[in-house]
Amino acid sequence: MTAEQLISFARGAPSLDIIDVAGLKAAAARAFDADPAGMTAYGTSVGYLPLRKWIADKHRVAPEQVIVTNGSLQADAFFFNHLLKAGDDVVVEKPTYDRTLLSLQSQGGKVHQVTIEPDGIDVNELRALLESGVRPKFAHIIPNYQNPAGVTLSLEKRRTLLELAAQYEFLIFEDDPYVDIRFRGEALPSMLSMDTNNTVVHASSFTKTVCPGVRVGYLVGPAAFIDAIAKKATNLYISPGMVSEAIVHQFCISGDIERSVQTVSAALGERARVLAESIRKHIPGATFTEPDGGYFLWVDLPEDVDVDKLFPAAMKKGAAIVKGSDFLLDGGKNSVRLAYSAVTVDQIEEGVRRIAEAISEIQG
Repeated sequence: MTAEQLISFARGAPSLDIIDVAGLKAAAARAFDADPAGMTAYGTSVGYLPLRKWIADKHRVAPEQVIVTNGSLQADAFFFNHLLKAGDDVVVEKPTYDRTLLSLQSQGGKVHQVTIEPDGIDVNELRALLESGVRPKFAHIIPNYQNPAGVTLSLEKRRTLLELAAQYEFLIFEDDPYVDIRFRGEALPSMLSMDTNNTVVHASSFTKTVCPGVRVGYLVGPAAFIDAIAKKATNLYISPGMVSEAIVHQFCISGDIERSVQTVSAALGERARVLAESIRKHIPGATFTEPDGGYFLWVDLPEDVDVDKLFPAAMKKGAAIVKGSDFLLDGGKNSVRLAYSAVTVDQIEEGVRRIAEAISEIQG
């Protein structure tokens, strides 16, 4: 591999070799054959109805509790726009997804970051924040293979979060796009499935299991809440993309989705393992929690490695990373997020070697 060729650990997207292009092509043909009128029309703001029903069945809820959107980022935007007014308190994880931080800040939310531990958000720190008088509208939680930290929220902490939400009357926004990409450990129940008080709104998408280009995500929540968001969606765009939703529906009902999930999970499991081995080998002093699934590994580097300097130095060597500071209101100066989803196994060690060279250079 030549040095000119960039090895990117920056994007949380699957590489083309693990996307089921043939399956998607066949699903598209079946969709046009099965329902040409439905998929070429405007449709409804709640999404393509057969897919909405499939999602509802998957989560064991009524279809009225589901809205299908253009990617889960739009599901997030609908949720934030609907609930948040300038000055409202909101809890997020520390670190959390950079776009979530930007979105909440641009809407004038008063963001409180609560530390993440290897088993998810620090519920004692959250409880102390609530006891101090902070009354958040909601807590944004990425429970499985968190972006960027890669950690999974334990069952015990899921229970505690539900209790705190009921006690202090805030919603839990369970943002869960990575849940199916599991390569170690046991699957845990969603907070949505454990919820008895209508305190959870759940978001997910087909981006990580089918492909990013379909832009199909969804929200699951109380029917009245979903209905209010559907009215806003009508005003915003009449309806989401029926063509892509109909293709995803065919991909799902054929069972291709299960095969796709297995392909992606197996490939990413191997990539995560090789990445962890390469970091141990080439970057002494780096610490990280190995993920059980998902796309990301968060690395804390030695104190004398400033990521503001490392970012351009690594880029010059042909390796792209994301700075830890992007995911925090403050801090993260010695941390990086590495996505192993778009790098093939033969690129990983070389990519880490380039990062290690850049580290030596700035420590120099």
